[in-house]
Amino acid sequence: MDDAIFLILSTGKVFRGKRFGAAGEITGELVFTTAMTGYLETLTDPSYYGQIVIQTFPLIGNYGVIPQDLESGGLALQAYIVREWCQEPSNFRSEGDLDAFLKKRGVIGLYGVDTRALTRIVREYGVMNARVSRRPELSEEEWAALREFRVTGAVEAVTGRAETETAAEGARSGPLVALWDLGAKENIRRELLKRGCRVLTVPGHTSAARVRALRPDGIMLTNGPGDPAENTEIIAALRDLAADAIPTFGICLGHQLLALSQGAGTVKLKYGHRGANQPARHLPTGRVYITSQNHGYAVVSETLPPSARVSFLNVNDGTCEGVDYDGMPAFSVQFHPEAAAGPLDTGFLFDRFLTLIRKGG
Repeated sequence: MDDAIFLILSTGKVFRGKRFGAAGEITGELVFTTAMTGYLETLTDPSYYGQIVIQTFPLIGNYGVIPQDLESGGLALQAYIVREWCQEPSNFRSEGDLDAFLKKRGVIGLYGVDTRALTRIVREYGVMNARVSRRPELSEEEWAALREFRVTGAVEAVTGRAETETAAEGARSGPLVALWDLGAKENIRRELLKRGCRVLTVPGHTSAARVRALRPDGIMLTNGPGDPAENTEIIAALRDLAADAIPTFGICLGHQLLALSQGAGTVKLKYGHRGANQPARHLPTGRVYITSQNHGYAVVSETLPPSARVSFLNVNDGTCEGVDYDGMPAFSVQFHPEAAAGPLDTGFLFDRFLTLIRKGG
């Protein structure tokens, strides 16, 4: 448990820590999340694919591991960094601790790291590559590999491989929603089931023709990892489906891909928005919602077509947090309305989606 391990940044800065979880060495994109709770949801969020995640809150793991709270069946992140992990969690729902959880899933953990200083570096220099290593120094070849590392093929790496249908008890006649799995968090499905939907989950590589053949009442575009512009086939499929006027709701990566399909552009943020305390202003009402977010790219508001308008803005940096479309029954948000940051403030967006479906587009 006291094995020394090093985090080597692409800037040359080295942090010494101790290892918990799995053994090994790994390279990834270094990011931070400011969430004070929800570490299980963070660990199991597929949107962290390819990334080394820093928790800014100093004590992690105090309520253990609760299987019912997991957002997916696996862990997509490269490594996990905390100031301190709780070795004796206390919660009546807990079924284990973080060390065993990470070991079982092959993810390296670092603790005893000055996460405050590390986060300040990422805020100043932006998201950067880093390597978790048993040695504080890298060879020339390792430095070259570190600097060249890129997160690619992210959606294909985390999406499901087969179509699956689920329905809440007594909801067999409810509206059929095609949940386009781009790296979906489980709670999106739960929110739809709670509202009486039948949810047919389809893989990220599903074609427009296949979605059309399923005859869904609505389409849910989920969250997911990576550069949105890399997903050219999905963007083309969404552009193809636009004329079908199927009610569509996009979240996070789904929000970005829907915008790209309509001719808008995206940009990589300096250090992204990751945490449960991101303020988003609803422009039609002026109301500010505290939202949960996990993304490193944003839709560029100025590139939206005339048939689309910004519905939410991030209060901190003014980036686009939502889009409404006039030419089709579709809307999207950059934040996670299923993540209970408020805790229920933005759940009305799922109700809005169901209203669109009932109106038949």
